[in-house]
Amino acid sequence: MNASEHGFNPAFNMASIKQAINEAVERVRMPAPTRLRDLIRQIRAARTAAEERTVVNKECAYIRSTFREEDSVWRCRNIAKLLYIHMLGYPAHFGQLECLKLIASPRFTDKRIGYLGAMLLLDERQDVHLLITNCLKNDLNSSTQFVIGLALCTLGAIASPEMARDLAAEVERLMKSPNAYIRKKAALCAFRIIRRVPELMEMFLPATRSLLTEKNHGVLITGVTLITEMCENSIDTLNHFKKIVPNLVRILKNLILAGYSPEHDVSGVSDPFLQVKILRLLRILGRNDVDASEAMNDILAQVATNTETSKNVGNTILYETVLSIMDIKSESGLRVLAVNILGRFLLNNDKNIRYVALNTLLKTVYVDTSAVQRHRSTILECLKDPDVSIRRRAMELSFALVNSNNIRTMMKELLLFLERADPEFKAQCSSNIVMSAERFAPNKRWHLETLFKVLVAAGNYVRDDVVACTIQLISEAQAQQGYAVCALWRALERDTADKQPLAQVATWCIGEYGDLLLYGPPSEDIEAPVNLTEDEVIDVYQRLLWSPQNTVVTKQYTLLSLTKLSTRFQQGNEKIRQIIDTFGSNLHIELQQRGVEFSQLFRKYEHLRTALLERMPPMETAKPQANGIIGLVNGESEIEEDKTMILEQLPVAAPSDSSALLDLLGSSEFDTEIPAVVDNNTPVTAAPVINNNDLLDLLGGLDLSTPISAPPSFPQVQSTPQIFSPTNTSNFLVDGLLNSSPVQNEIPSLVAFDKLGLKIVLKLERPSETPDLLVINMLAQNVGSMELTEFLFQAAVPKTFQLQMLSPSGTVIPPSGQVTQVMKVTNINKAALRMRLRISYTGDSGPVLEQTEVNNFPPLAWQ
Repeated sequence: MNASEHGFNPAFNMASIKQAINEAVERVRMPAPTRLRDLIRQIRAARTAAEERTVVNKECAYIRSTFREEDSVWRCRNIAKLLYIHMLGYPAHFGQLECLKLIASPRFTDKRIGYLGAMLLLDERQDVHLLITNCLKNDLNSSTQFVIGLALCTLGAIASPEMARDLAAEVERLMKSPNAYIRKKAALCAFRIIRRVPELMEMFLPATRSLLTEKNHGVLITGVTLITEMCENSIDTLNHFKKIVPNLVRILKNLILAGYSPEHDVSGVSDPFLQVKILRLLRILGRNDVDASEAMNDILAQVATNTETSKNVGNTILYETVLSIMDIKSESGLRVLAVNILGRFLLNNDKNIRYVALNTLLKTVYVDTSAVQRHRSTILECLKDPDVSIRRRAMELSFALVNSNNIRTMMKELLLFLERADPEFKAQCSSNIVMSAERFAPNKRWHLETLFKVLVAAGNYVRDDVVACTIQLISEAQAQQGYAVCALWRALERDTADKQPLAQVATWCIGEYGDLLLYGPPSEDIEAPVNLTEDEVIDVYQRLLWSPQNTVVTKQYTLLSLTKLSTRFQQGNEKIRQIIDTFGSNLHIELQQRGVEFSQLFRKYEHLRTALLERMPPMETAKPQANGIIGLVNGESEIEEDKTMILEQLPVAAPSDSSALLDLLGSSEFDTEIPAVVDNNTPVTAAPVINNNDLLDLLGGLDLSTPISAPPSFPQVQSTPQIFSPTNTSNFLVDGLLNSSPVQNEIPSLVAFDKLGLKIVLKLERPSETPDLLVINMLAQNVGSMELTEFLFQAAVPKTFQLQMLSPSGTVIPPSGQVTQVMKVTNINKAALRMRLRISYTGDSGPVLEQTEVNNFPPLAWQ
């Protein structure tokens, strides 16, 4: 009888003895490395980043030295420490091959660390990634379910398209395994594979359908997740799975009606995770499908009415139920139920639930506005919430609920909110209030009162579009102009340093209708100023002009308004003239220019002052922009910010002999409209002219060789025949207009700059009378979504050229807006034109400075 018959295998026992001896020798020769918990303590004990780097570098050096040993018994421990170091952000790529060695090890503890290292250290860009495919295939065929689970998790985490195609058949086979643990892991792996390689979806369809018959909740939830991913990626698959709606309804109904199950119970709710997954899949399957929606209406109603709301778990299920009801073709009663659930959420003490409810109602308001209107009072209460995010959502939702029936109530609450709102809310809130009043105002008086309250409550945070809208409304509502001028005068008497837009509107209104303030009939429903004199009005204007707190724009409004008052008041012109004369030497060029020009109206052109400064005709409607929800809810397109307003320009009609001037300016020979900036910086469309200096000369005594940034504005001219008499020297107003030469030799435009949402186009023209002159019209367009401020365009040419740059049309470029500037280049030597450009502005990310060169001017521009 030999030794093997007694159960003794010499070869096996010798191999085991040899391995044990080698491991013992290894442990004696190389001491045990630092344990992971000890390394964590050392790193946490480091007081500075330098100390931490020292500890990490020392440990990495030791780990590298152990990797050089072919059969290190401490490889598993060293990889675990290396993964922790990798999680801290230090390089750990040198451990990739060691992870493969651990994966190839027969021991489960080694495989576990090896696969974890592969998921953290490897991706499809690494060459080592290709070597792991064979190991994964071997482990997918293992007899141990936990090894198979490790391989499936790793495949789902790091699978490249090539690896997914190679191993998809193995995953599909494991989805049919009798082991529930393996089926669950295989379904999750298939979910990841489909995300990476959608064309492999058809391979998993048969196995996926069978997952819905599972009793195991773990397998069931992975099956629902996999079907959801398939339906979102493929319309054909979505139609294929619509037939499983009754199965999903049955599963959900069993979960609701099932008794207590300790295995799946969470705060008294049976498996809320599975319920949420099923509700989401039902939402996808029922979208735009009447039959599928009809099949799930009853179960959604049961979930909405039977779910416990005292715990957060129940609120989660209700939230998903509401989303499903609003997304499918549900019944109207079910939609009302869903909105009522959100209304209950608004009363919850948890601010996160309130925020979710407001956010969902903001999406729902377009679907069922009447149902949301029932909770208007609760929504308005959220405007007082201490949480800034809830206040913002409540404000947006409140504006979405405004209509012609509730405009008075809603505006009252929103104006109260505007008064106490944080500065970050005031600009958007004020614009949205103005937009709502524009759409739903019951009458002009209420509309004006609301706009005045906005100007007072929002202060300096009011946007420019609100100022323009208020001015336009006052001009349009002729019956309310007496009320407006009295109300604005009472506001102007107070300190307006923190209400610059209000001061601008008030000075404009008083300048236009100052005669109504002093000499007009008293308004019935507002207390008119008692014994107000012209000197008191002028004193208030003087305070505004001298105040250092007022902006330059406000002073421009005030100075123009004061000039107009010289024609509205019956006396006091001398005091007005003295104030205006002081601005002839003002340090600010804009105010100085206006002071010089307006002074001429009291001297050389005294006879023109009354006609030039007469009351403006009613303006065209100009609606404000609103970045809030108003424009979206009501379907209004955004108004372009460069939309022109008719504001103190040369006349379009005249009832007297001044029609001769209109015929000249409106003739077909001059069909070019030039943008201008009037005294109050309001964008306008000036009358068709060719040479701006002809109009500027009207104000006299200026050096016309110097480019002026903007021509002054003029009101409608009344009957003044002496202006056009043959003996009157004022005929220079029309001299030169008829002699202006038409532009010839049109040259193609070129794009000089296109970057970061700013596009600059150069339009080239050469007048026929001066062949040496090239007129370049620079057009800066904002093609982005953010406003560009402090825009500055600079250009330089070689010394052989002469460059003259006129002032730009503005320094702020709104989204989809533009700024223009004219350059004149004299090229006597007929040399090729080169130009260097420097562009600076302030955008959303801060100041931007760009420089570029334009060397591709067409030959027609310089030959």
